[in-house]
Amino acid sequence: MRNRLLLLALVAAAASAQPVLKLDELINDALRANPEILAAQKRYEAARQRPGMDSALPDPMLSVGYASAGKPWPLAGIGTEPTANVGLMVSQEFPFPGKRKLRGDMAAKMAEAEWSNYEETRLSVISRLKQAYHRLHHAHEMIGILTRNRDLLIEYLRVAEARYSVGKAAQQDIFKAQTARSILEARLIKIEQERRAREAEINTQLARDPRAPLGAPPEIPPGTLAVTLDELFRRASQVSPALMREQKLIERTELAVNLARKDYYPDYTLSAGYFNMGQMPDMYQFRVDFKLPAWFHRKQQAGVTEQVMNLSQARRSWEVADQAIHYRIREEYLMAETSERLMRLYADTVLPQARLALDSSLASYETGAVDFLTVLNNFTTRLDYEMNYHEEMLSFHLALVRLEEMTALKLID
Repeated sequence: MRNRLLLLALVAAAASAQPVLKLDELINDALRANPEILAAQKRYEAARQRPGMDSALPDPMLSVGYASAGKPWPLAGIGTEPTANVGLMVSQEFPFPGKRKLRGDMAAKMAEAEWSNYEETRLSVISRLKQAYHRLHHAHEMIGILTRNRDLLIEYLRVAEARYSVGKAAQQDIFKAQTARSILEARLIKIEQERRAREAEINTQLARDPRAPLGAPPEIPPGTLAVTLDELFRRASQVSPALMREQKLIERTELAVNLARKDYYPDYTLSAGYFNMGQMPDMYQFRVDFKLPAWFHRKQQAGVTEQVMNLSQARRSWEVADQAIHYRIREEYLMAETSERLMRLYADTVLPQARLALDSSLASYETGAVDFLTVLNNFTTRLDYEMNYHEEMLSFHLALVRLEEMTALKLID
């Protein structure tokens, strides 16, 4: 008995010496190092360069050449023939007024959409990290519960062995206790595998070696659902990155419709040139070239129709995203609400009653009033209820984390 107490003390000391895994520190590390977040950030930074590029004038054209008379080589006939010259010409294309601004505004809307993508990626990574963290905490809790109950079952086994040694219990009681202990050992192996998988998931989110050791999460309180469904709906409508992205795409497509309508108007090119005529007077040239939308019934008209259809599609996409996020919020809210009610039921009623039933059956078994199967059934029932309580706590926390992702609202510490 003394050796067992010493072993338990050493295990407790080792657990207390294990570093505490803090969620805030993990989130900060993920924001600095997660590849998904960094990639989304670079996409946004790249998109910010487009407005200036798309609203700039086309590159000017510089033409250098000669015209000869009588012979094909340069300067042939220059100074004597009025058509022979050598010179240069500069041309600059100008889109119809308003087109450049529309193109720049369209690129700016795409940059804003990329910012929403970045925000959505950041919230998604944080959400997955939090979910893995709570699953890791749950795994540690399950390991603790199963370990404590395994030790408790060992005590019951000793009671059964003591009664069997004096002929007051059947040998099958010992076999049943040993079987139940083996089942607990198997469940511990599964939970240990889950713990290691969640540690690898967290390390992956932080761009670390999946095998890197992690500490244990601190005790997490059950928490409460302190927000209404309507408040979550309003919050999502205001800040949801998915909805914001779709809205920016609608605004961009509206600008694209206006740009397509401006394609009915011609772009033009200004050209100016200087030509050396040798001994004859220099020659200068200036001209304006217009692009005539002669085939408007096949190009510009179809272009406007195309952008109008794109605008209709963008608005429908926003409606789809809005309906999807409202559905997901309601689903997660109902899950959190149900899990919170079940946690209270387990904590206030089911678990106390299960403990009383187990204690009563154990006392009755020691006096011979009930058989060992009754004790074992009550033990298994209490263990299942205790694990169900923590399963509901995990479900509650995961639902809150997913609601945080959709509303950017902190609902759980």
